Amino acid sequence: MPNIYHYRSEATWTSNRRGIVEAEDIPRTINFSAPLEFQGEPGLWTPEHLLVSAVATCYLTTFRAIAEISHFQMESLQVATEGILEKLEGGLRFTQIIIRPVLTVANEDDRERGLRLLEKAERACLVTRSLNSQVVLEPTVAVEIPTYAL
Repeated sequence: MPNIYHYRSEATWTSNRRGIVEAEDIPRTINFSAPLEFQGEPGLWTPEHLLVSAVATCYLTTFRAIAEISHFQMESLQVATEGILEKLEGGLRFTQIIIRPVLTVANEDDRERGLRLLEKAERACLVTRSLNSQVVLEPTVAVEIPTYAL
């Protein structure tokens, strides 16, 4: 297994404050714009949304891999992320990324272990480890006893 991996994408300006981004071996493009607060177009992805989505998707896939390796069963996992953008002395930057995972497990005995795995996923997520922002984890573990049809 190699020690270095390369991921490439290309963004192209199309009009006004809008463009498309594409990546090799991915057949679909993403239309994006600057955010509305920076005179962007409504209804399109923004670089800011793509960044916080990268955190959410990385966190979720990292947790899923850790859970699989740990033989941990879960009912569901939803991950909401929020990025705090602030104007500082050097300009605008994300100062904080908040990750709010909601893990649902089948029984109370899995609650504590689920919480530990959520915390481990935050430490292992390569996107959050690559950011210069403070990352805050606000996990929730819910127990939902499955109902079985008789």
